[in-house]
Amino acid sequence: MNAIRKIPCPSHKGNALTQLICWFKSYQGKLGLACLGLVLILLSALAAINLGERPRYFAVGEMASRDVISNRDMVVEDTHATQIKREQVGRLQPGVFDLHQETAFALRAKVQEIFTLLNQSAPDDWDNIALVLERNYNLKADNDLIRIWSEPEFQEIVGQHVLPYLDPLIREGVVGDFREFLEHRGGIIIQDPVQAREDFLSETANIPDLRELEASLSQFLKNKIKTTQRINQAVTGFITPLISPSLTLNRESTNEMARRAALQVEPVTYHVHRGEPIVRQGERVTPEQQLKLTALWQNQSSNFNLARFAGILLISAILAAGLFISPSGKKGSSLTQRDLFFIALLLGCFVFLNKLLVTHAQGAVEQPLFSTAVMPYLFPVAGVAGLNSLVFSARRYCVLGLLLSFFCTMNAKAGMDLFLFYFLGAMWNTWLVSRTQNRHEMFFSVLPLTVGLTVIWLGCAAFSNLDVNLWSPALSAVLLNSVISLLLAFALSPILEIIFRYTTRFRLMELMNLEQPLLQQLMMTAPGTYHHSLVVSNLVEAAAKQVGANAMLCKVAALYHDIGKLTKPDYFIENLLGRPNKHDNLAPSMSAMILVAHVKRGVELAQEYKLGAEITDIIRQHHGNNVIKYFYQKALDSGEQPNIEDYRYPGPRPQTKEAAIVMLADVVEASSRTLADPTPSRVQKHIQNMVQMVFSEGQLDESQLTFRDLNKISEAFMRILTGIFHHRIEYPEAK
Repeated sequence: MNAIRKIPCPSHKGNALTQLICWFKSYQGKLGLACLGLVLILLSALAAINLGERPRYFAVGEMASRDVISNRDMVVEDTHATQIKREQVGRLQPGVFDLHQETAFALRAKVQEIFTLLNQSAPDDWDNIALVLERNYNLKADNDLIRIWSEPEFQEIVGQHVLPYLDPLIREGVVGDFREFLEHRGGIIIQDPVQAREDFLSETANIPDLRELEASLSQFLKNKIKTTQRINQAVTGFITPLISPSLTLNRESTNEMARRAALQVEPVTYHVHRGEPIVRQGERVTPEQQLKLTALWQNQSSNFNLARFAGILLISAILAAGLFISPSGKKGSSLTQRDLFFIALLLGCFVFLNKLLVTHAQGAVEQPLFSTAVMPYLFPVAGVAGLNSLVFSARRYCVLGLLLSFFCTMNAKAGMDLFLFYFLGAMWNTWLVSRTQNRHEMFFSVLPLTVGLTVIWLGCAAFSNLDVNLWSPALSAVLLNSVISLLLAFALSPILEIIFRYTTRFRLMELMNLEQPLLQQLMMTAPGTYHHSLVVSNLVEAAAKQVGANAMLCKVAALYHDIGKLTKPDYFIENLLGRPNKHDNLAPSMSAMILVAHVKRGVELAQEYKLGAEITDIIRQHHGNNVIKYFYQKALDSGEQPNIEDYRYPGPRPQTKEAAIVMLADVVEASSRTLADPTPSRVQKHIQNMVQMVFSEGQLDESQLTFRDLNKISEAFMRILTGIFHHRIEYPEAK
């Protein structure tokens, strides 16, 4: 068991959903939780609603009757330009040609078939041979030409010289027509399936086509073989029709390569920044401007975007869960119904105000400070976050800063630059506010706040590529933002203290001043109680810092926790100062009644002097429902049969870490006065006994303290009390 506080539904351990349901059933602030949920729904709907005027749309060539300014960052794709670019890239891809080396074997086989046919035929049958040659081999020949082809000298020239000359040329590649290469300006790829390789050629001038091969063969016969003109013509007329191209275009592979290359081409886009003029009044609209106008108009074609509403609501609900969940797993103080109402009211009012400002922002160049690109930088999210830091712990004011930044960015339909400006500015201001000790110091924090917001804005403006013309008005908006944030904290912090009865850090600082009338009265009327309160305040401050509680609240509450003793200070032992004990003459029940009454009277004084709900609750809870054992035992010893409830403090038991720490410090400090020889070991043993006693009586069951916290608190008490009870040397008496 990690926490002392009892878990409501132990049967549901390990099931997150059932634990969540159990938590909701046992949660005391259901109405406030419902109010917060309703506000999140309304704000999400507000961010998804387009309340502004739709942008004007102008066709290509039309004269623009007014300026059109982009109210968001957009990326507009030019589909026509993208298609043209992809087609160009596809045409630049190399063509894929298949190399057929078997063409050389086929040529040699055809020549051998024809020579066999001619050698086996008689001159009387040459007419039929001519028909067979034309039909099967596309050779047109008369009887005279057939006679030449049948001569052994001709066949020897073809077999011994022509075919060996053509064979390597065909194997390297011959195309049917050189014009096939013209459409492949990026070169060609030759695929050789026999050798399973591909060769890329950027130049195709050295690859012959059939016509060039015929001319080359004719030149070879004339120069190398020294044939006559008639034999030359007979050879070329015989061989040329039999040659087939060994390089053929693979249209399917070529198209697939072009398609893949086209898909790799990035679309042609135009980046439009928020606040950038798309078209000026009096200009004729160009096709590029029309594309931007179309994208701007389509994005605002609907007054309500359901998908946007659902997305914003989901994200805001996840962020809001951070108000109730601790990342470390440690339970913090619970949000009260008052806290939830305050958070809902704060979010609702400021996000709605932000929506109004963004909606009414004018995009006119004559009023750049109020344009949609500049106006959002004027909204004081940092000031609202600083106000939260006066009330809530770091985890909760960080979550509220996230929620405010998120909703305000969604209202402005802006990007990461504005969100970072809001959130980082909020965190910077909360850091400044949390380190101010009074309102005077907070006033002078405007200078570092201004510098911090300016630096954050410079970074956001630089990476978002903000229009240079908008830098001056945007910087002015940032400077005004810091001033408004400061004034906001000054104006609303008293409202938090009066209406919501929050004890802000400034109020705690004021109450901590020992010149406060109530503390002065306590010092004069009950000096022993006053001294006891001072020691307890030191104890709780050290302990609270060790367990992550609100140290300032603990210290101030400790100063005032016994103010109820002002009514009858002489009935409390620390104020006797050697005088007779008045309880010696009273019945035990009457003594117990007087002691119990100081809690009720303390609550009344706290409310009268407006100490705040947090301090009042700690005063009410600092004795829990303990029994006044001394007088109860005294009643038993006198023979009475007392009702134990008459000797019990009204309670309730401590509900928070702060109240529990004050209870422990009060018990430890008061009982430590009975130590005869307060050595460090005895002090440590005494502290452990007192803490164990309070724990065993169940007084800490409803607080958020863990066993580890109790150890840390005991160590802190030990350090303080050891310093108070340290031994001093005895000075010799003067003779």
